[in-house]
Amino acid sequence: MSNRQPPLDPELLLQAYAAGIFPMAESRDDPELFWVDPRLRGVLPLDGFHVSRSLARRVRRGAYTATLNADFKGTVDGCAARSETWINGPIRALYMDLHRMGHAHSMEIWQDGVLAGGVYGVTLGAAFFGESMFSRRTDASKLALAHLTGHLRRCGFVLFDTQFQTEHLASLGAQEIPRATYREALEHALRIDADINHPPFDPAPHWVMQRSTQIS
Repeated sequence: MSNRQPPLDPELLLQAYAAGIFPMAESRDDPELFWVDPRLRGVLPLDGFHVSRSLARRVRRGAYTATLNADFKGTVDGCAARSETWINGPIRALYMDLHRMGHAHSMEIWQDGVLAGGVYGVTLGAAFFGESMFSRRTDASKLALAHLTGHLRRCGFVLFDTQFQTEHLASLGAQEIPRATYREALEHALRIDADINHPPFDPAPHWVMQRSTQIS
């Protein structure tokens, strides 16, 4: 279900997330936004992120650096740098504002000193609303998600909203739940106080490989 409305300001956007809806644009060049409220919602269980054996080997091998909020702008622009994107100018500006307000965050993966991939999203209470991710190197977005889920667990988050389910996200452990079930989980998460900066982000691989993460 979607309902076209004019974009307003970051405060309205936070209210929308708290109500279970989020904005999109039809394309990069379409200046209008519309609100989306999926009948089935994608969620990524924070204790059920699936690490394939190949991804586990990549984590153990290293040769990359994970950072939190080191290049939010670059991450958003990396997500938008594709032939078709819902990230238009107004959406980009809104998330830049939310980042300055401390409500939007990015996890970056660096290889050879270059931004190789990442994911960004919005936080409210103990909920993380994943917006988009990108990869310029093999498995870079998977690495970002792996480090992000481990960090969110440490910080006390209880909900990772992926908005929609995709084959890629399903392979990482994401699930679809009905709208009513999602709203209950969201209401619970909003009652919990969590801070993505406390404890500080630790890029050590063991936070990805700890026992609560599924490996097969």
